[in-house]
Amino acid sequence: MAEQKEEKKEQQNDEYNFHEAEPRILKFWEKEKIYKFDREKAKKKGKIYAIDTPPPTVSGKMHIGHACSYSQQDFIARYHRMKGNSVFYPFGTDDNGLPTERLVEKSYKIKAKDMSREEFIKLCTDFLKKELPKFIQDWKNIGISCDYDIYYSTINEHSRKISQWSFLDLYKKGRAERRDAPAMWCPECQTGVSQVEIKDKELESEFIYLKFFVDNKELEIATTRPELLPACVAVFYHPGDKRFSKLKNKKAKVPLFNFSVPILEDIRADMEKGTGIVMCCTFGDQVDMEWQKAHNLEIKEAISRDGKMTGLAGKYAEIGIKEARKKIICDLEKENLIVKREKIKHFVNVHERCDTEIEFVKSRQWFIRYLDLREKMLEWGSSLNWHPCHMKHRYGNWVRGLQWDWLISNQRHFGVPFPVWYCKKCSKLILADEKDLPVNPLKDKPRKKCSCGSEEFIPEKDILNTWFTSSMTPQLSTWLVPELKNKLFPMSLRPQAHEIITFWLFNTVFKSNIHFNKNPWKDVIISGFVTLEGEKMAKSKGNVIEPQPVLEKYGADALRYWASSSKLGEDMDYQEKELVAGKKFVTKIWNAAKFISQNLDNKKPKKLEETDRLFLARLNKTIEQATESFENYEYSRARQETIDFFWHVFCDNYLEIVKNRVYQGTREEKESAFFTLYYSLLSVLKMTAPFTPFITEEIYQKYFKKYEKDKSIHLSSWAEKMKIKENKNDSEILENLISVLGNVRMAKSRAQKSMKAEIILTLEKEKFDKLKNLLWDFKSVVNAREIKIGKFDVKFI
Repeated sequence: MAEQKEEKKEQQNDEYNFHEAEPRILKFWEKEKIYKFDREKAKKKGKIYAIDTPPPTVSGKMHIGHACSYSQQDFIARYHRMKGNSVFYPFGTDDNGLPTERLVEKSYKIKAKDMSREEFIKLCTDFLKKELPKFIQDWKNIGISCDYDIYYSTINEHSRKISQWSFLDLYKKGRAERRDAPAMWCPECQTGVSQVEIKDKELESEFIYLKFFVDNKELEIATTRPELLPACVAVFYHPGDKRFSKLKNKKAKVPLFNFSVPILEDIRADMEKGTGIVMCCTFGDQVDMEWQKAHNLEIKEAISRDGKMTGLAGKYAEIGIKEARKKIICDLEKENLIVKREKIKHFVNVHERCDTEIEFVKSRQWFIRYLDLREKMLEWGSSLNWHPCHMKHRYGNWVRGLQWDWLISNQRHFGVPFPVWYCKKCSKLILADEKDLPVNPLKDKPRKKCSCGSEEFIPEKDILNTWFTSSMTPQLSTWLVPELKNKLFPMSLRPQAHEIITFWLFNTVFKSNIHFNKNPWKDVIISGFVTLEGEKMAKSKGNVIEPQPVLEKYGADALRYWASSSKLGEDMDYQEKELVAGKKFVTKIWNAAKFISQNLDNKKPKKLEETDRLFLARLNKTIEQATESFENYEYSRARQETIDFFWHVFCDNYLEIVKNRVYQGTREEKESAFFTLYYSLLSVLKMTAPFTPFITEEIYQKYFKKYEKDKSIHLSSWAEKMKIKENKNDSEILENLISVLGNVRMAKSRAQKSMKAEIILTLEKEKFDKLKNLLWDFKSVVNAREIKIGKFDVKFI
């Protein structure tokens, strides 16, 4: 009884338990520093493969999209490490600016504007110190093979110094300038926003057809923003629109507010929109701004920075925008100043961080001037290797559609300060000295007096936009290894999602070319969204899948297997069947390894049996295909080619064919089988290691480490083709063997006979001839007492 219990326990211990194995293997990797960047090797020789790892935004938990896209870039990193490259794969966190502020506000149920700057910065810093280790652990848990010792935070001293250096360099090159000008503003976040930080959102609205008056006659004008009436400064029509030509240079009386504005011509007026004549307010949109500048119109501000009506709005002052709109429409109706109301849906600009509708306010902001560089920007983008290729069109379309210079100042507490002061006496701008970086103008002072003799300075209180710092990630990472920074840059690869081509990729390309006159990387790989039933995941929709429960149920290897099922650039629907398939693969390769573990030998035999040679030739083809696919960043194809070989060639056929020879063959026949089993399984392990790093490490340590010199499969060399004699018709002969074997199995199955049932087999001469050098193995696997020539037939004995 005790012996039975011990035997059962031993069987259970021989099962692969990812709950136990994955944490244990993680500890092994960390202890042995398996993924440490070898600086000495990189200095001496060998190719460096440097990855500009996306620093995940610290805005809560890892989401399933993170797990997918980071796994995909990790497949590439692991492949290049096994190819013998010195892989520079740092890890950073994007934890400065608005995303962190909003997370801290949400976590502590407070508002930054209600606290002193110093108090709130301390709160953010303490929060990050507490949360970052847990946040980073999520990436480790899915097997992301970064060197976590090469780490940066976009708010730490190292990153602040580089970000401030970037500003100083751009200023000295005439690209950074401070302007008092209309800018996009988020009333919710209380900050200026740049073009890259807005998105289009379709909203329900109304066209309100209003009665303006010209010479006491009604003039019908449609608007979706009646709350901007107090900021109306002109009325425009198209010069080619004969309906309104008689109104040129006349005055129109604004309804409800009863002041008059000029009626002017401009080709930007859309004859087909509304009534064809439109009011210009400062500012409703980009066109209003263009009109104001082109016609030198006055600027009226009806909306304040906190999203409320100003004193210009009279009795509507201090009321929120939407409430003011309702009240103004109500009063317009009472005064019989509305012709009609028309329900519409239209796209409006919203802040990508909070979905609040963007307003345009006049404010003093810092900009990076770059609209004059469109042609160069297109050249820079075209010289990158894009994977997939069509993603470069998104970059090109963005550049062609640029309307604004880059607004880089935010009116928030937490972020990288501008290294700038202003002389209190003469208002001259004072730049920090580069050797003093990073500086905090609120606490630090310039080294010298102002040229006017004053020693009193006003610090710049705005902070640099988070994308301004994130666009320096090649320097944030490579400058952590100063002795190699010139070898590491330009980097080999930028992996990222398609939705931030306009944010992160574009600005990094721009800065790299302005600062260093070169592109920041050679290759770019773009991942897609993860959707659920075809819809993008969003908390507001309640359709977000978190990876933590998925890991608990299926394990990291299964999750990564799922991530490898989509091509680069394609949006990917979350489907549990792929996770189930991943878990089945883990079980299958574990069981296959156990099954053949007693019959492995790494010594190449003097003579390979013909069956073994044919299967190794097929393995060679798989290695060649998988390698080519990885070189082209087609990881999903590499995985599929390897999995097809493992399941359908190796497990379904070779293991069955060779089984009898393993137990009953001669010493030479066994040696050939043992070696083929060893080489085939080790090659499959190596080709699947980038996708399923935990199970492949476990099998390697348990069954292969004693034969191999490398302490981890992830430090071993990539699968190499076996040097064997190959013939042109090898593939045809092997396919014939597998096809005939399949037909015999089907016949036995239809007859409801055991696969071990003894038969007399009849084969067509052509198929028989192709099997003549494989007959011993073939007869054994189908258990044929005799093989005749003729029409295919299976006779049971």
